[in-house]
Amino acid sequence: TMFVAPPGYQPVYSPTIPYLGPIHGGLREGMSIYIQGSTPEDITRFFVNLRCAESESSDVALHFNPRFDGWDKVVFNSYENESWGSEEKIRDMPFSKGQPFEMVIMVTSQGYQIKVNGTDFYTFQHRIPVERVRALHVAGDVSIEMINGGYPGGMGGGMESHCSPITLPFLCFFKPVPYSNMIPGGMYPKRTVIIRGMVLHGADRIIFNFMVSRSKDIALHINPRVKEGIVVRNSMIGGNWGPEDRELSLNPFMEGQYFDMSIRCGNQRFKVFVNGQHLCDFSHRLQPFTDIDMLEIHGDVQISYIHF
Repeated sequence: TMFVAPPGYQPVYSPTIPYLGPIHGGLREGMSIYIQGSTPEDITRFFVNLRCAESESSDVALHFNPRFDGWDKVVFNSYENESWGSEEKIRDMPFSKGQPFEMVIMVTSQGYQIKVNGTDFYTFQHRIPVERVRALHVAGDVSIEMINGGYPGGMGGGMESHCSPITLPFLCFFKPVPYSNMIPGGMYPKRTVIIRGMVLHGADRIIFNFMVSRSKDIALHINPRVKEGIVVRNSMIGGNWGPEDRELSLNPFMEGQYFDMSIRCGNQRFKVFVNGQHLCDFSHRLQPFTDIDMLEIHGDVQISYIHF
């Protein structure tokens, strides 16, 4: 499903823990909260609460509490009128000690559907109306890289719905690969595409193609070959591959590692950054580059976020 960031909603990056912050405009059915973080090696427990006010004594619509205590489990509960409700204990642990994770809380008509690292974990039935939720509270043995929120966008719904309005960024949570989608409005100077994801364990290769949909020409082919430790760049125009670029100062695509890649389109070339560091430039071979209107991703990767 695609997600559109609500107007005025900014992602929160690397907040201090404990974190207690507002959910602007509240939550509604169909919205999601996306949390990217990691747990320490010596984790005992942490929690994520959806609270009805920005205060530590407010009612809690969702209490999500992973506990590593020899009986690894996740405890769900709610807190209302100064007392906890009945616990729902799931004797399963979707988090690993000392490892990064991505978690999505999807608000459904039934409750809060929790996904961890792309896998459905549990749905906690609504006890308190979701409309009362006003804040997110995270505390315990956890560090958070990013918190984001959004709601499904598009015309007519469906997995491949295009976003409307296209002026807003959209987020895709755990887009299945192979992923292929139109770039709303196409490429133009200064446009930046952001792709975040994780290189799978045992990964061999990943492919990112910036294409022209009608001709299937590939203007920019970025091909991390994880086992070889290289990132090959090329183009395929009129069915013919061009000369490969292989020069690199760093290779950020490692097994099990997250990456945050931005591809910026300039008048002369693409500039590619990964994890904030310049990876490479790629001079335009296909003209006019404004014909580029499609992104394809396949290979050994899990994609969590795409922003056009």
